[in-house]
Amino acid sequence: MSEHRTVMVAARVTPAEHAAWRDKAAAAGVSPSELLRRAMAQTRTWTAPARAVERERTRQIARIGNNLNQLARWANTHASAAEAVSVIAHLVSFERALLRVARIGEEDADAR
Repeated sequence: MSEHRTVMVAARVTPAEHAAWRDKAAAAGVSPSELLRRAMAQTRTWTAPARAVERERTRQIARIGNNLNQLARWANTHASAAEAVSVIAHLVSFERALLRVARIGEEDADAR
């Protein structure tokens, strides 16, 4: 037997927000209450560890971006001496680094 919904949650919104929520619910073919329940069920909150992970991701991406800019500047300055194979190898290493950064914190997220 399913639990009955007996608790009401109030939220202050503008008339325009209320109308937009009603329109979105109608477009989805659900009630506004069901739309909000679904949205809240899918919402992830930021915990302190998650903030730390995002901060580390941002820091790593900035470092990779700086390295990429240095490589581009070097290639533009030394175009005649730049070997395509070397530049491509560096680009591949940047791609791998970005993939590693994208996976930062995944182990923790999977455990949740």
